[in-house]
Amino acid sequence: MVRLQPDPFLNELTSMFERTTEHGSVWVTLKHSSDKSKAQRNKMKTAGENIEFKCLIRATDGKKNISTMVGAKDHQRFQASYAILLKARLTALKKRERKDKRKAADSDKKLEKSKKKSAAQKAST
Repeated sequence: MVRLQPDPFLNELTSMFERTTEHGSVWVTLKHSSDKSKAQRNKMKTAGENIEFKCLIRATDGKKNISTMVGAKDHQRFQASYAILLKARLTALKKRERKDKRKAADSDKKLEKSKKKSAAQKAST
């Protein structure tokens, strides 16, 4: 797995989305990480040192794997760039198809409500 800086990671992620436009998928995972081993973290805790946690972001298209680490300082800027990238590239999503059962159940509920309203209006007059 190739560890990149955040900006080259976004560029490579863009090219992954372009390669998989017609056929394929891109998987992106995010994980809370300190980039230190468990033994190092335990030593830092006992010494009273502050452990800086980062966000480990991984992406794969099944053939190529890339990753990056984003700290708290760069998180807002990275998140904004990532959101723009997703909005631009997620055009292949299909609109969700509603099941007929739901439509039938919703129409039945509407009929019942209208009957109750009309009955209440007739009773009040």
